[in-house]
Amino acid sequence: MRQSRRLPSSLRDITPLRLAAAMAAPLALAAASLVAMPAAAADKSECIAPAKPGGGYDLTCRLAANGLLETGIIDSPMMVTYMPGGIGAVAYNHVIGVRSDDPNLVVAASTGAAVNLALGKFGKFSADDVRWVGALGVDYGAVVVNADAPWQTLDELMQDLKAHPSEIPFGAGGTIGSQDWMKAALIAKSIDVSPRKLRYVSFEGGGEALAALLGNHIKVYTGDLSELQSQLSSGKIRVLAALSEERMDGAFAEIPTAAEQGYDVTWPIWRGYYMGKNVSDADYDAWVERLKQLSEKPEFAEIREARGLFPIQKFGADFDDYVKGQVADFKTLAKEVGLTK
Repeated sequence: MRQSRRLPSSLRDITPLRLAAAMAAPLALAAASLVAMPAAAADKSECIAPAKPGGGYDLTCRLAANGLLETGIIDSPMMVTYMPGGIGAVAYNHVIGVRSDDPNLVVAASTGAAVNLALGKFGKFSADDVRWVGALGVDYGAVVVNADAPWQTLDELMQDLKAHPSEIPFGAGGTIGSQDWMKAALIAKSIDVSPRKLRYVSFEGGGEALAALLGNHIKVYTGDLSELQSQLSSGKIRVLAALSEERMDGAFAEIPTAAEQGYDVTWPIWRGYYMGKNVSDADYDAWVERLKQLSEKPEFAEIREARGLFPIQKFGADFDDYVKGQVADFKTLAKEVGLTK
């Protein structure tokens, strides 16, 4: 079993940013629905989900809004606005250019936003142009194969991958450079295989990629643990590794991490929020405190678990440092895997 050298740990989908569309699209694309708002905030609080309804960013906005309401921290409605475009770029540009001092606005973000920032997909803006508030949940990547695949362990897959890297089709949601591709790239890098040699098939999302795996159109799926929970008892898939720092419990307790199998690859996918750069310290601190209180509520643990997420405790300055550290790591990784020079 081979022990890899350490690579930046942690790195959804990245598409080229068209700046003109990014600045003009919000008015045309925004659509709102009601959820719940912090009682201490103004009457028009809002969470922007930088995607269409039903995706991960929608989940992130509703995780906070519904959680705050159901735990009694809030008692008034919050608007959720859907603002798709550039996998977060439209919303990022909108907040910075139009609502940088709005004390009532939070925006859903994830590890994918940090990847986009590292690759310059948000135009001229950087992680320093907003204020990172906190994260309420985290998911982890996973290495998944069909139940009838020849590999019983991650090590067996790695041996074949090292010998024949272009003969094992990987697949996941997003194109080259996306989060899911990055997972495959890290796996290859851990055994000194160039990610450029990988045979990678791009899909619109995880559901489509998983269907392709079950149909034997791809052999390895680099998805997320949370989206696999309903499949674990079906007997149709085999999860070779969780890309978490430690083993998860519950339904995932029998899944070994990549690290414990000798491969130092982790991929946490946090679900968090940012605000405009010019929001006052008092308003920023108020949002940080709301999220902290929510994370400590026992009933919120059930809400988070029902959405397939795991605990994370990062708020305020701690979260701000974490996100900016990730962006720096991802810039390094992007060079290592050949995405940038």
